[in-house]
Amino acid sequence: MKSDIEIAQEAVLLPIGKVAEKIGISEDDIEYYGKYKAKFTNELIEKTKNNKDGKLILVTAINPTPAGEGKTTVTVGLGEAFARLDKKVLIALREPSLGPCFGVKGGAAGGGYAQVVPMEELNLHFTGDFHAITSANNLLAAMLDNHIQQGNALRIDPKRIVLKRCEDMNDRALRNIVIGMGKKTDGVVREDHFIITVATEVMAILCLATDLRDLKERLAKIIVAYDYDGKPITAKDLKAVGAMAALLKDAIKPNIIQTLENTPAIVHGGPFANIAHGCNSVRATKTALKLADYVITEAGFGADLGAEKFFDIKCRLAGLNPDACVIVATVRALKYNGGVAKADLGKENLDALKKGIVNLEKHIENVHKYGVPCIVAINQFVTDSEAELKFIEDFCRENKARFALTKVWEKGGEGGIELAEQVLDVLENEKSDFKPIYPDEMGLKEKIETVAKEIYGADGVDYEPAALKQLDDLTNLGFGNYPVCMAKTQYSLSDDPKKLGRPQGFRVTVREAYVSAGAGFVVVMLGSIIAMPGLPKVPAAENIDVTDDGKIIGLF
Repeated sequence: MKSDIEIAQEAVLLPIGKVAEKIGISEDDIEYYGKYKAKFTNELIEKTKNNKDGKLILVTAINPTPAGEGKTTVTVGLGEAFARLDKKVLIALREPSLGPCFGVKGGAAGGGYAQVVPMEELNLHFTGDFHAITSANNLLAAMLDNHIQQGNALRIDPKRIVLKRCEDMNDRALRNIVIGMGKKTDGVVREDHFIITVATEVMAILCLATDLRDLKERLAKIIVAYDYDGKPITAKDLKAVGAMAALLKDAIKPNIIQTLENTPAIVHGGPFANIAHGCNSVRATKTALKLADYVITEAGFGADLGAEKFFDIKCRLAGLNPDACVIVATVRALKYNGGVAKADLGKENLDALKKGIVNLEKHIENVHKYGVPCIVAINQFVTDSEAELKFIEDFCRENKARFALTKVWEKGGEGGIELAEQVLDVLENEKSDFKPIYPDEMGLKEKIETVAKEIYGADGVDYEPAALKQLDDLTNLGFGNYPVCMAKTQYSLSDDPKKLGRPQGFRVTVREAYVSAGAGFVVVMLGSIIAMPGLPKVPAAENIDVTDDGKIIGLF
């Protein structure tokens, strides 16, 4: 079997203008970034804002293995299948981060014959959105430290600076650093930190802002530090908002590319799902709904992270109402949740599958708690046995869960027809009664405990003393009505990556909480989750190269 990059490089791409025509967009409505990439103009978004909305379909998943289980692949393949059924469809994805691209997980273009292309450009620099976000965040950090150096008129307490610098790379050595070393003119010495770009508040703001005005209003609210009296200091106080917006003025425009079958796809924004809110931009999703009859989007990692945040943060803040939800499950991931080591996932093991199937059971229950009808997509791998696939199908039948076997990795849109027909039948015959899992007026601790108990299945929540004080302070500052963005491991329903399947009798631990005031949510750090990942012992970067004629190899 050919590698993903070999398949992508053999694809016959249409000029992006021709792809845009499929959803009624003219050349005047896009800004070209080469032959196969473009951005939507602000004028297009404005003139289509009163169009009728299409149907919104979320693709989520069970808890994954460290190798990834094909959620984006199914999203892309499902979109291709809709197009094969002559439906006016748009796929709406997040942009990949360089961190996992060169680390463990890989990119976010899908796989096999269900990919978005140009794959190499998407997984690397794309249209420069992440560079702009990184630059805007670090400009704010530079202006903060310069203000302190130049006399500190705002009386910023250097011990209470909360803004962190960022870069879009896994670099564990930058998690905790000391800056300002050297001469007096080199700045004030203090402890500082880096996080990955996709975990920054600037990324979250870009993905939740509706237009440039809203973007600037949100940037202005970013809390960078507290003064000696405990008063928040914002980006507005540092007079950084205009310059940050200037760096982001093009990044806020959604990008359009295509699948291997020339189905149009919007790819915009990319917050991590385990440490941020894990959804593509509101602007991209809302614009897609105005341009197509069906919009298929995805949210990162398992439904306990991506879907929960899609429902409780993105849909709540943007007024979106999802019509259906697809839960991607694989034999491999269910066996992993049943205790099988990653190296042995290719071997038939029905006992482990029986132990791990409870993970799927919990995710189905969770989606139903939001009032959204769901379909299980059994994403088939070549190592899956007939007995294993039949076991999952029988489980779905016994639990009255809709399901479809998908072979999109192998067959592209053709392999997703069965799933597409199931989704269309749901949209025709079942009504979504979507509602978030908790109300705005509920207190922060109660929101945390609701997610922990209802979605994770925890018995309760423990709080470190510092986290309790932070939650109290945030409530006193007026942020108690914000939704919570729970940051935890993706590998378990709990906050412990070793607790697989559907753990029972556990509690989760909140170690830190802070507000992303511009984004409009409170971030809650659970367990040992960190906002700057590290590279593995053998990073994927070791296998990536460029031939003498400029062809990239080894990129998946």
